[in-house]
Amino acid sequence: MKKLILAIIGLLVPAALCVAGNILSNETVRYRVMYKWGLINKQAGHAVISLRDAGSHYVSQLVGHSEPWADKFFTVRDTLNGSMQKDGLRPIFYEKKAHEGSEDKHDTVRFVYGDDGTVTGHCTRRVVKKGELKVDHEQTLHASGPTVDMLSSFYYMRNLPFGKWQKGHKESINIFSGKRKETLTFEYNGIQFVQVGDKRYQCYHVTFKFTGDGGKKTSDNMDAWITTDTRRLPVQLEGKLVVGKVKCEIIN
Repeated sequence: MKKLILAIIGLLVPAALCVAGNILSNETVRYRVMYKWGLINKQAGHAVISLRDAGSHYVSQLVGHSEPWADKFFTVRDTLNGSMQKDGLRPIFYEKKAHEGSEDKHDTVRFVYGDDGTVTGHCTRRVVKKGELKVDHEQTLHASGPTVDMLSSFYYMRNLPFGKWQKGHKESINIFSGKRKETLTFEYNGIQFVQVGDKRYQCYHVTFKFTGDGGKKTSDNMDAWITTDTRRLPVQLEGKLVVGKVKCEIIN
């Protein structure tokens, strides 16, 4: 059950990936997270992700909660905050405030860009110790080329030219969290129609893979269905669990 509830946030943030052009509009998108196993089909969580134009940059936020029935097994109350440059949607700052089970964590990443295409992430993780939020560890991550965090990826990836790709096309970028650098590889699976609620959407189907050093998988693959219209909204996300699967659906 712990893995199920953690998957609420894990799916909603990175896999809700992939707006034509770098000019984004203010938006608020809501999701429900469904747990499916055999005849069981029950809402386990929900999340709201929003974007605002702050003039010189964009600011975004994701708030995710587990449902009351799931709280009895494992509670999730996560808030992610971030800011991005308008040019290229490059992240400036990322923050995750997480209450998961009995643990409280606060991760921050501050991004610095070099003229040679390198990216540095100054990361700090704080945890609650004896009732106080204290620094647990600090580190500096390094990468070269396109780099995102778990929140800015929602917007960066929606800007990719899926319509120009052939089925089977793969591409990779770097992704920083509060504790490590990973490689996010996405594979384009073509156009499919999906039914979500009472609406039918034409979508790009994309599979996401997360790997660490040496190409070792750091989490299970996830699939996303992203509308082919100008909004490029992720309307459905899906990931497998040891028992059953989690499906995130846009609330339309």
